[in-house]
Amino acid sequence: MPLLAVLMPAVLVTVVASDMVTLMLPAMAAGFGASEAEIAWVVTGYLLAFSVGIPVYGRVADRVPLRRLFTVALAGYVVGNVVCALAPTLPVLVAGRILTGAGAAALPVLSVVAITRLLPEHRRGTGIGLVSAASGIGAAAGPALGGVVGQYLGWPALFWLMAASALVLLPLAARALTGQTPPGDATRFDLLGGVFLGGGAGLALFGMTQAQVAGFAARASWVSLLAAAVLLALFAWRTVRAAEPFAPPELFANRAYRATVLIALLAMVVNLGGLVLVPLLVVEVNGLDPGVGALVMIPAGIAVAVLSPAIGRLTDRWGTRSLVVTGLGLMALAGLCLSTLTGGASVVPAGAGVLLLAVGFILVITPIIGAAAGTLPPERVGVGLGLVQGAQFLGAGAGPALFGALVSARRQSDAAAVNPLHSGADGAAYSDAFLAMAAIAVLTTALAYRLAGGAPGSRSRPA
Repeated sequence: MPLLAVLMPAVLVTVVASDMVTLMLPAMAAGFGASEAEIAWVVTGYLLAFSVGIPVYGRVADRVPLRRLFTVALAGYVVGNVVCALAPTLPVLVAGRILTGAGAAALPVLSVVAITRLLPEHRRGTGIGLVSAASGIGAAAGPALGGVVGQYLGWPALFWLMAASALVLLPLAARALTGQTPPGDATRFDLLGGVFLGGGAGLALFGMTQAQVAGFAARASWVSLLAAAVLLALFAWRTVRAAEPFAPPELFANRAYRATVLIALLAMVVNLGGLVLVPLLVVEVNGLDPGVGALVMIPAGIAVAVLSPAIGRLTDRWGTRSLVVTGLGLMALAGLCLSTLTGGASVVPAGAGVLLLAVGFILVITPIIGAAAGTLPPERVGVGLGLVQGAQFLGAGAGPALFGALVSARRQSDAAAVNPLHSGADGAAYSDAFLAMAAIAVLTTALAYRLAGGAPGSRSRPA
């Protein structure tokens, strides 16, 4: 399938670019003479541009042809990586990462929009599953690729590699994506509403990342979160007042769509919380080196890559609700198992727990993206999917911050684990965090019953 042959690697390089610099941050800090807080902007800058860009690209996709948007986004991604590779100073490197994130933000949402518009309805689930497989491979490969390439060739080689990969995709995308007239009205666009939403999302993510470093009581954290709440409230006001709002109110009149947005947010909170805490657990509690500790994540990435296409086909046949409920159940079970077995001598339970968590998450996210596409009218697919993936990405930022803060607070209290089944001598703080993840997954299951029980193409009636 020429279309998926372009979309899968495009999503892959996006995910890899997000995580590949993590292990090289100390080397970058040493090279630029930067502090830990300063070098963190290499990650934060990318994430901020990404979080702001996702809903904006989704909205613009209803107005501008996909081929043009995809080409511009890939070109921006290439230029951003070249700037990073050649950066003589840290501010230039951060600027390059912001530009890279702005280009990368388009690729996940435009890929799903392209699948929805260009593939037959009975093959959409399979297509979304394959794109999800690319995300799984990227999540597993990013840190490993960054560590190996960065160690032997230097960290600039990472950016040259990403730039070259995207450059190869540019002519392929131009051929695979059609230049059809988009279904929306190209003459009207609520720029102010987009600014409110993008600014609110960006400040919320920034506040959460600051909380992860300095706690929620830090001025940068709570001021950013307060400003984010104000901007998101203004976005809600604008939505009901504007003649042609950025996010049409009828989207949220659909009960299944509202449930989809919340499930995407909460499932990602649990998933990313687990994916961040498990490597920290095996390093801090089990005493592994960081490079060895990261190996516990590889089976989860491989399982996602292998299972995602099959999950897409199951969605086409069985529908959404049963798969989402099953996936949330597996995520809850993973949290409970990690909470119970945290602190033991073996790292096998940690690897098994994160594997179960990843499989459960892919059972959730693949069907609900297809379900969201199926509930939306053609002229609203772009903005609708952009909001779903924007919520998912906010969950990715919120999860590690929230559970990291919980671990810090519980570690300071030096109290025993809440889970009575926890028997390890160490890791009580991690046990409580994993138990909280399990509780969120259970509560999210109630939302899954608002989803349509049929195939993703079936429409739900507005509430």
